[in-house]
Amino acid sequence: MNIRRLTLKQKRAFLGVAFITPWLLGFVFLFATPLIQSLRFSFSELKVAPGGYTLDFIGLKNFKDALFVDPNYNRILTQSLSEMAWNVPMILFFSLFTATLLNSKFKGRPIARAIFFLPVILASGAVASAQSSGLIQLTGSSEVAQELGLAQNGFDPLSLVFMLAQAGLPDIFIEYIVDAVQRIYEIISSSGVQILIFLAALQSVPVTMYEVAKMEGATPYETFWKITFPMVSPLILTNIIYTIIDSFTESQLTRTIYTTAFQAQNFGLSASMSWIYTLVISIVLIVVGILVSRKVFYYN
Repeated sequence: MNIRRLTLKQKRAFLGVAFITPWLLGFVFLFATPLIQSLRFSFSELKVAPGGYTLDFIGLKNFKDALFVDPNYNRILTQSLSEMAWNVPMILFFSLFTATLLNSKFKGRPIARAIFFLPVILASGAVASAQSSGLIQLTGSSEVAQELGLAQNGFDPLSLVFMLAQAGLPDIFIEYIVDAVQRIYEIISSSGVQILIFLAALQSVPVTMYEVAKMEGATPYETFWKITFPMVSPLILTNIIYTIIDSFTESQLTRTIYTTAFQAQNFGLSASMSWIYTLVISIVLIVVGILVSRKVFYYN
């Protein structure tokens, strides 16, 4: 009996399906029902009844109220999108730069990696909830720590602005760099997972490529742009998508949706806001995925 062997492409496809199987099972058994329920809420008016609740179909009224009646939703949605577009390149650049440094061989490298990932652990939901409930007491809020750090390190943004202006940079780049320096704690807190992903990508680059480049006389600058950057480009796309989604986790938009549902008790309007937000983010992810994937290099 002859058993047809799987081709390399079929093996990779099988591994891909096996990799996403836990997520598919979790989606089907945990998230599919609430997703369909929220879609029903968005087209209905929910009324609390003695035995639970009733749904009266009202069509697109909740969507119209969210876009044209609510005085804050459009502004908050636009502001969240602009903040996301402003923060994503900043986080990606810092993550790739830090991962490249941490991938180098030097004494104390494990400790340095732990230090860069520590703000992510401290900013996690479990630690933040424990601190807010009084179970643990750390250094205080991140805003206070950032203010104290800026007050003690003697950083003067005017000197940096003057130096960058002397270098001939446009005003928009100067503002962007100064804002990144002033928000370094927030950037580090938002870059932990991205740094780990970039580290994994850097460690998967074949060492032989660097050896050949060194033998050919390539400079470190040329090695980075000709070998390192193309080899990690698939993970750049992954990190872009992750950072875009993660930027809305604790945004003002998600807080508005939450308060509309559980404080204003308007579950239909809250569900419609959620679906508008989901549609907008999906469009952003599709556009970004198409544009970035054209520049991605896949090593086979």
